[in-house]
Amino acid sequence: MRIRVVSSKEEINSLGSGEKIIHLAFRPSNKDIFALVQACPNVKAIHIPSSYIRTISNSTKMFLDMQGISLLEGDVWGHRKDINEYSEIKPEVFDRMQELKGEGLSESSVLDRLGRETRLSKDLLKFLIKEKEKTKRTK
Repeated sequence: MRIRVVSSKEEINSLGSGEKIIHLAFRPSNKDIFALVQACPNVKAIHIPSSYIRTISNSTKMFLDMQGISLLEGDVWGHRKDINEYSEIKPEVFDRMQELKGEGLSESSVLDRLGRETRLSKDLLKFLIKEKEKTKRTK
């Protein structure tokens, strides 16, 4: 799975309509979030650093909720935008997720372990688990 990393508001207009998960590496305004949703009608989640997520207005959160778009808190560690505009979530993360669930661990234990092992945020991991379960049900 790929997360598109967006470093500035100027990049929003260049996004493709097929983007599913977007990480905003800048402090977005309400206008930026609305522009992002218009540019990417298929977006399922917007991932924002902890320090920036506190500045998102309640009306924008409500708008995203009404659109069925998850607002996720966290960072993409070790990603270099100058090399690749996408941050990859390797298939091994999903395999490990299944392995831990198979061991009978609770969801919170799985999130804790995966968070330590992968340095992915709990919000993002929770979203990935939910999306994986949705795709299983539709198959």
